Amino acid sequence: MRSWIVLSCLLLSTVAWAQKGYKLDFTVKGWKDTTAYLGSYYGEQTRLNDTARVNSAGNFTFDNAKPLPQGVYFIVLNKSKIFDFVIGAVQHFSIETSADDFSKAVVKGDPDNKLFFENLQNNMVRGKEADPYITILRDSTLKEDQKKEAREKFSKISDQVMAYQRQLIANNPGTMTARLLKSSQTIEIPPAPKKADGTIDSTFQLRYYRTHFFDNFDLADDALIRLPRPTYQEKVKEYLEKLYAPVPDTIMMAIDGLVAKAKKNPETYKYLVWNCMFLYQNPEIMGLDEVFVRLFDKYFATGEMDYWIAASMKKSVKEYADKLRTSLVGKTGANLIMQDINLQPKSMYDIKNKYTILWIYDPDCGHCKEETPRLVEFYNKNRAKFDIQVFAVASDTSLQKMRTFIKTMKTEPWVNVNGPRTYLPQHYSKLYYAESTPSLYILDRDHKIIAKKLPVKQLEDFFTRHEKFVQNRKTGVQKNGQ
Repeated sequence: MRSWIVLSCLLLSTVAWAQKGYKLDFTVKGWKDTTAYLGSYYGEQTRLNDTARVNSAGNFTFDNAKPLPQGVYFIVLNKSKIFDFVIGAVQHFSIETSADDFSKAVVKGDPDNKLFFENLQNNMVRGKEADPYITILRDSTLKEDQKKEAREKFSKISDQVMAYQRQLIANNPGTMTARLLKSSQTIEIPPAPKKADGTIDSTFQLRYYRTHFFDNFDLADDALIRLPRPTYQEKVKEYLEKLYAPVPDTIMMAIDGLVAKAKKNPETYKYLVWNCMFLYQNPEIMGLDEVFVRLFDKYFATGEMDYWIAASMKKSVKEYADKLRTSLVGKTGANLIMQDINLQPKSMYDIKNKYTILWIYDPDCGHCKEETPRLVEFYNKNRAKFDIQVFAVASDTSLQKMRTFIKTMKTEPWVNVNGPRTYLPQHYSKLYYAESTPSLYILDRDHKIIAKKLPVKQLEDFFTRHEKFVQNRKTGVQKNGQ
């Protein structure tokens, strides 16, 4: 008996050794004498991994001594993606199908792909059952009560699909198909419990959702980067943008928590960090570019990402981070001292108004010519109300262009200076990030940057809200001091 066990182990090890790398045999009835390509997904991108010649019988093979990273792959013919399949632990198998219906594939040697195509066929059957009810639900001429029965039947079919997939996942947890299906399952949030005083715990559901958000999605599984949809980055984006306040400290805390999970795998570690960098490279919410700078300092400047990032790319990221860090919201803005049209020095710090709007423009810039009159209108209307002055920096060396711009745009009441004619050792663009014109910064009396990159049309609303915020903060301090 013992000898049989030893023999079995030897046979298994021999088979495992013999099946190194991958060998994917395909037969597609209806194809002949052409070239097929093996493609894969990677986030929002697709890649070509291998090439095979299709013979007159529709047979073709992809093979290599090196195994493929797990994920969802696809076949390409004539520059078009034809059908998907999965690459899991088993990478020696055959798939036979027809050009008329790729869903009815016959899989040999791989239980994972057998599950994949069975699920696909189940979805198609349930989809046909649901079609008449979907037609009714989309009919805008029907009233809601007329759609009640169709909604109930459609819901029943959806429940059947979900039950099928849950069973598949439970019975085959390690397969690529199960991980693919599980990654899209939603988290069920229980009702909020009552606190000791009998009131509902209003923060319970948010806290629960944060804690369990990635229950069905393993951030350390790099196969989940290779899905037909960029699910990995979508989930990270949703988690950071919808479940946390848009404050740099809070966002960094949340990112560090995600990194701790993804760091188990070098591939997911780099993918997660890089996607977070991209997410906050040019964020829609003002002030969150500080997250980009912090991510660079923590994960790139320290050498953490050196195992994959090229030196040239790291240098570019550093240069961008350094441009941002000098003019982050909440930081003290640097002083600017430049010549005006009379060649006299003007210092931005000499402005004693409550607020200074730093306006960096190019006299030849079309967008500057559109936005400057709007800023002039706002200034004339609100300069006294909010106690504002504008420090306008022309980016062109030409004083004549600057004079013409000032006269045409009626910006005479502003402090107008010529950017290149500076008294500082650094160019203004090294102190205030202004890659595009016009660029706008708002500084308070203490020269702290309180806003940037706002469209002129939002200035009145911003100052109104900021004044209210400052007043409420003062009132709160006074109350606490009493």
